[in-house]
Amino acid sequence: MRAAVLTEFGAPLVAADVRLDDPAPDEVLVRVVASGVCHSDLNVAVGNLPASPRPQILGHEVAGVVERVGSGVTAFAPGDHVVTCPSGFCGTCSWCMSGLLHLCTDKNRARPAGQPPRATLDGVPVAQFAGLGGFAEEVLVHERAVAAIPAEMPLDRASVLGCAVVTGMGSVLNTAQVRPGQTVAVIGCGGVGLNVLQAARFSGAATIVAVDRAAAKLDRAKLFGATHLVDAGSVDAVEAVREITGGGVDHAFEVVGRPETIEQAFAMLRIRGAATVVGVAKPADRVSIGALDLLSEKTLRGAQMGSSRFRLDVDLFARMYLDGRILLDELISRHIALDDVNDALQSMDDFTGARSVITVDA
Repeated sequence: MRAAVLTEFGAPLVAADVRLDDPAPDEVLVRVVASGVCHSDLNVAVGNLPASPRPQILGHEVAGVVERVGSGVTAFAPGDHVVTCPSGFCGTCSWCMSGLLHLCTDKNRARPAGQPPRATLDGVPVAQFAGLGGFAEEVLVHERAVAAIPAEMPLDRASVLGCAVVTGMGSVLNTAQVRPGQTVAVIGCGGVGLNVLQAARFSGAATIVAVDRAAAKLDRAKLFGATHLVDAGSVDAVEAVREITGGGVDHAFEVVGRPETIEQAFAMLRIRGAATVVGVAKPADRVSIGALDLLSEKTLRGAQMGSSRFRLDVDLFARMYLDGRILLDELISRHIALDDVNDALQSMDDFTGARSVITVDA
């Protein structure tokens, strides 16, 4: 099957004919219909994330149709419509047994040592980003990295559920647990940030401030629930948010992944406020905050994959979309072919849309 393979950091992905093995007893083979292009894929492609093996198939926001299942798989059958998620789980570690599946320490992202690899290129093992490798015509994954969705759910819309939606909405609903009447600021209004905004609206937040440098992103933020807009390229974002809210917000969400914006999020807080870091920073990045601010009972914390129970959350968000309660159509700014993935990655930092989604011919 065709796939876009990372062979060198900073170089374009290479179109290649990758061979997938037969499904192991606990694996599922999925025909990819749509695959979102996320900034995390770019971080791997340019070498910003540690321990990234090569060759590797990037991509992790996948929606498709089950083709085959392993002998031990009972939750899925050929023909099922599914979404994959980087937040797979083992079901037996202490985190899973505590109900915190997103913190699982054994996500089954590769086969155990001694077993043949799931994917090979000219006989050489090919890694799958996040155990998925969605920039391809098919993915072979562990069954616990897959969630079923209603058959009537459009698969291009469904593709963004597995990362952008569960990460953004989950950070509000699960991690921060925003309550009605509270005030919220969101720094970064890309695909994930828009889902933070719409979850804040869904939670009943009274004031929702969107912060970004791109006018097009701020315009879209209003559609997703922002009550106020701050152009961080023309004003001091912290001062603007504090002025709008009369002293600071209850919750600030950082969805950029940079030290300076993390520090801004913390500075935007009112007494007892909480800053939640959703963006993925570089491993060497460090953040500085005022120690005395902690005496005001302010909190700085991270959110991994929106603290999601992804099989439950993906189904919930799909049904909310079908009921007209959340926006997904507006998250997809363009549909592209698999051959166009390099252009999507290379233009990502200047892209003012929300999400590019690869659609694969049936």
